[in-house]
Amino acid sequence: MDIKAIATSRLDWTGDLLAIGFYEDAVELTGDLAELNTKSGGAIAALIAEIEFKGAKSSTAVTRIGVDTPIKKVLLVGLGKAESGKLDTLRRAGATIARVAKREKASTLGISLPTWNGNSQATAQVISEGLLLALHQDNRFKSEVEPKHQLKLTEVHLLDLAGNDSAILKAQAIASGTILARELVAAPANVVTPMSLAATAEEMGKEYGFGVKILEQAECEALGMGAFLGVSLGSEMPPKFIHMTYTPPGTPRRKIAIIGKGLTFDSGGLNIKGAGSGIETMKIDMGGAAAMFGAAKAIGQIKPDVEVHFISAATENMISGRAMHPGDILTASNGKTIEINNTDAEGRLTLADALVYTDKLGLDAIVDLATLTGACIIALGDDISGLWSPDRSLADGILAAAELAGENFWQMPLAEKYFDGIKSPIADLKNTGPRGGGSITAALFLKQFVKDTPWAHLDIAGPVWSDKEHGVNNAGATGHPVRTLVNWVLS
Repeated sequence: MDIKAIATSRLDWTGDLLAIGFYEDAVELTGDLAELNTKSGGAIAALIAEIEFKGAKSSTAVTRIGVDTPIKKVLLVGLGKAESGKLDTLRRAGATIARVAKREKASTLGISLPTWNGNSQATAQVISEGLLLALHQDNRFKSEVEPKHQLKLTEVHLLDLAGNDSAILKAQAIASGTILARELVAAPANVVTPMSLAATAEEMGKEYGFGVKILEQAECEALGMGAFLGVSLGSEMPPKFIHMTYTPPGTPRRKIAIIGKGLTFDSGGLNIKGAGSGIETMKIDMGGAAAMFGAAKAIGQIKPDVEVHFISAATENMISGRAMHPGDILTASNGKTIEINNTDAEGRLTLADALVYTDKLGLDAIVDLATLTGACIIALGDDISGLWSPDRSLADGILAAAELAGENFWQMPLAEKYFDGIKSPIADLKNTGPRGGGSITAALFLKQFVKDTPWAHLDIAGPVWSDKEHGVNNAGATGHPVRTLVNWVLS
């Protein structure tokens, strides 16, 4: 599918489907729209009257104008109230238009939406993101694709937005990274393994010029990564500690790291996940690593003036005669000892050694992200990720990046008095605390492994997967929060 930003107006465009956006209670056919309505034989006004189209958010209406006319169909798209509109409103409108265009079997699509705050570049970018993400269909594991799922759309024109080709290229980079994250999360654990993630890193290194270092088990042992390796003990698959580095030409403006939790399958270990636990979905427990890889793919194409380290301690959490036991004590690479009171709280153990490793790189900031706790879903639901950071500037930067991305985050407290809940009588820490405030004690656990670098923790357990179509996301893996990470790197 080819997306082009063109100078052509609504009056002069020709093609299968013309999509026009309206804010709520501002559905008026004036100026060129009045002329377009006349050219259509009054079809647009008739459609508005027939269904009482008011411009409500995400509402749509389609009418056929004719077979031999320059425009075959017109699509009206509601944008909601103008005063509450955000940049993401246009991204979501792009997604809505894409789905209707697919349903209507259009091959050429014209889009006319209001420019956001006079910023044509941002407008072109987010509409393109919405289109690309809504049209992504993961058919890798189907033996054949039904005709109704095959896309006929070949050309999209963003009207009155000429000169914004770079914004479309940026959108394509971000969308490709988001789609990579989706496909990593959606793939089963017999396809995405620690070894395949390491191979993906090597491939990306070749494609984008990243430095790539894969630490094998012996190298991790030499670095004292007892927490990470403790999790890997039960698996037949070797652990892989992945470190990719994007280095810009010239002097980098800043140096940062993104760490993604890389549990390619989580059985719970000897505290095995029971009935109703969702064990069959635990392929998604590498959602943090998937988003890290997705951000890396986008950054490799955009090439900002920022040095970025992409890190994941990848392994499975499985059961065998070698698996760690409840009650074991592990020693992390900073010397802290950890009493294991629940083998199903394994992600924080892998992140602990990843944080210690990254903290020694002398960076300006570290962000880790993980499908870490069910407690975060209890607190914030399925659509909002939690953010913890002792650094106000870093937290504000991530929240601003998320706002531009249209991804939902909420800053949570790092309540130090809750730390008492993870103190161990026989070691420095326990890997879980009381039921109440479980996502907070998990963040406080991670905080013990960062000494010198500004740090933020993102718990993405809810939004990484959706059971239904929502916004730019289809049902299934969402690619959250690749767009936020890319915006943060670029900020």
